[in-house]
Amino acid sequence: MKISTVMFSSIVLTCASVAVSRPLAVVAKQPNIILILADDQGYGDFSCHGNPVLRTPNLDRLHREGVRFTDFHVSPTCSPTRCALMTGRHEFRSGVTHTIMERERMSLRATTLAQVLRSAGYTTGIFGKWHLGDEPDRWPDKRGFEEMFIIASSAIPRTDRRSGSFST
Repeated sequence: MKISTVMFSSIVLTCASVAVSRPLAVVAKQPNIILILADDQGYGDFSCHGNPVLRTPNLDRLHREGVRFTDFHVSPTCSPTRCALMTGRHEFRSGVTHTIMERERMSLRATTLAQVLRSAGYTTGIFGKWHLGDEPDRWPDKRGFEEMFIIASSAIPRTDRRSGSFST
């Protein structure tokens, strides 16, 4: 299996990816997992879904070769959708109800997909938009991700890989 999980929901400006590096002997047992969540992109925005105008050959290839979620329902805004995907639970159960006024802060008690994968021996990383809490105690490196380069809710690059230092 080349890609074990792929999900789209917006423009591919930012993405969250869970990357894996394992010895060759383990690769056959543990598939690589790349999860892509894009903001503001609809089902009909791909040529593989029948769009007669847009040409999306690379995304069409991911569609053909990857495994797709076919019964995942997104929320009206990105933070709740991200939270549901990260936790496997309805976003309200993890404290996320919107993208504004501190309602994007995922509960510190919530278990994330990255934490589960890491406990299974995966190496994890997130690159792109986080939008589940801008405070350092809520950053991805505290939520199971070993590597991170995130774009915070303001869509401004915020952290340097590994160091966690601010940059603009």
